[in-house]
Amino acid sequence: MRHHPHALADRRPVLLVVAHGSRDPRHAATVHALVRRAAALRPGLRAETAFLDFNAPSVPRVLDRLAAEGARDVVALPLLLTRAFHAKADIPSVLRAAPAALRIRQAEVLGPSPLLLGALERRLYEAGLGPGDRSATGLVLASAGSTDPEAIAVIAEMARELRRTGWCSVRPAFASAVSSAGPPHTGAAVRALRAEGVRRVAVAPYVIAPGRLPDRIAAGAREAGADVLADVLGPAPELARLLLRRYDACARREDLLAAVG
Repeated sequence: MRHHPHALADRRPVLLVVAHGSRDPRHAATVHALVRRAAALRPGLRAETAFLDFNAPSVPRVLDRLAAEGARDVVALPLLLTRAFHAKADIPSVLRAAPAALRIRQAEVLGPSPLLLGALERRLYEAGLGPGDRSATGLVLASAGSTDPEAIAVIAEMARELRRTGWCSVRPAFASAVSSAGPPHTGAAVRALRAEGVRRVAVAPYVIAPGRLPDRIAAGAREAGADVLADVLGPAPELARLLLRRYDACARREDLLAAVG
């Protein structure tokens, strides 16, 4: 998907949003909606979307097209909430295989950020919670899951940040328990809050787009009897602003990936 009404006149780096991809058609539709929202906030910025797997266009195809069209500078922004395997290995590998004419910088992943906390709360309020409900509500922060210690630590820190904003209790959870050392699955986290005496429990999916793992989060929340289930973050305005914030920070850097290896 392209958003570049003035591509040749604009000398800013191209924003290339790199999403994982999914067999679920809702995933790509949500990613495109988010990129459109970000592009609308920055008139004239050329914004492209590419996927690592399952969906088209692929990252190599978009990079080849950009080079053929004469683009020079690209900011590749991983549409990821934590720095796990895809951000550390998959994306750098595919970027290093880009045409030599492109000068590519890889932006930081989206999380952690106060804007993500704002988007989570937006979705909770849309699901029925009021601003005054948090002191009597236990919150399950449910992410897709990872075995990466850095990603696990980020989710745990986000849960602590949310707890400091007034929720009576906050527990991190994964769509499914991926290791005994990590957070429990969503349903187990809901039941743990009930065991603590929490009467109202809300589940906030810490995921960007719908798909198999977000569906597993929702199923676990319903099976365990959560009172409130928020939607995925999707094209929330906070996420659109965060994309541009990561783009701007990266566009100012000097480290290039295109000529590596």
